[in-house]
Amino acid sequence: MTSVTNDIIITDRAARRIGEILADEPQGAKLRISVNGGGCSGFQYGFDIDSGRAEDDLLIENGSASVLIDEISLQYLKGSIVDFVDDLIGQSFKIENPQATASCGCGTSFSL
Repeated sequence: MTSVTNDIIITDRAARRIGEILADEPQGAKLRISVNGGGCSGFQYGFDIDSGRAEDDLLIENGSASVLIDEISLQYLKGSIVDFVDDLIGQSFKIENPQATASCGCGTSFSL
């Protein structure tokens, strides 16, 4: 089942992959998705393993997947779909962000 929280969708494929990644981490670890300045288009997505949860973090859970998004990044991610793709060029998390006006070829950098 796809998890939808605060207009952010974590697909089942993404949730399964996140669960696999977190299974090899210490108990309580979560995937943190963030938006940072930089990249070739102005902003870039960050993916990190984090065991701490700040008071203003949004926590999205789907099965064994736990995702944290900080309050500032959340404003840039509203309406986004987080998916996991496995194709000929490799495996990666893919974010479909309706707020992005442009993105670069690598898929991790975008502009508003």
